Amino acid sequence: MSRSRLDKLDHSIVRCNRCSRLRKYCTLVAETKVARFRHQDYWGRPVPGFGDPDAKLLIVGLAPAAHGANRTGRMFTGDSSGDWLYEALHRFGFANQATSTGRDDGLGLSACWITAVARCAPPDNKPTPEELTNCRDYLAKELELLPPLSLVLTLGSMAHDGYLKASGWWDRFRPADRPRFGHAVETALPSGPRLLASYHPSRQNTNTGRLTRSMWHAIFERARVIVDGGADVLAAARGRRPGR
Repeated sequence: MSRSRLDKLDHSIVRCNRCSRLRKYCTLVAETKVARFRHQDYWGRPVPGFGDPDAKLLIVGLAPAAHGANRTGRMFTGDSSGDWLYEALHRFGFANQATSTGRDDGLGLSACWITAVARCAPPDNKPTPEELTNCRDYLAKELELLPPLSLVLTLGSMAHDGYLKASGWWDRFRPADRPRFGHAVETALPSGPRLLASYHPSRQNTNTGRLTRSMWHAIFERARVIVDGGADVLAAARGRRPGR
């Protein structure tokens, strides 16, 4: 599809001032910086989505990191979570390179779009419920503009719930029947994409072993199969249930 409508949405996101706490925090971080990045100009604004406008895979994170995407201006770029994400995307054919350091580094995605439920870096990585609500229609609009998706991958429980709310699925299920969050939990949404949940590749998860590299790669192996259209066939061949 044409990028023009997504570009228009990107411009709206970058100019957003809905959440005064977040805007003040992002600006402060951009001005004070940290020692290792003191010679760099920080982005310091809301961060739009990134990727292939013909995506089949949508990856939904929580929010930009203060010295990651809030510095570089691109989702999951410039921090350890991004190191994990783009290595896996490259390994399984969704990215042309395994590293993501800045908006001019030559990175390109194939069949994949990366976004988040909050577009500004929040203090302590914790956006408030009101801030998540303020930001929700940006994700909802992205979902309208992207083509029909094969898979949505949610990174962390807040991203998982945020996607369900932005997409409208939250209200279509009774509370007890809503797709639950859990690592590698997969749901076939009625007349919609598959939904796959994963622990977020934060240092809190990767340094403690809660999320290992093999667990992480297994998520993207599954994503590759689903996007390529062979999910049920391969699952049957391996003795797996194709959905949970």
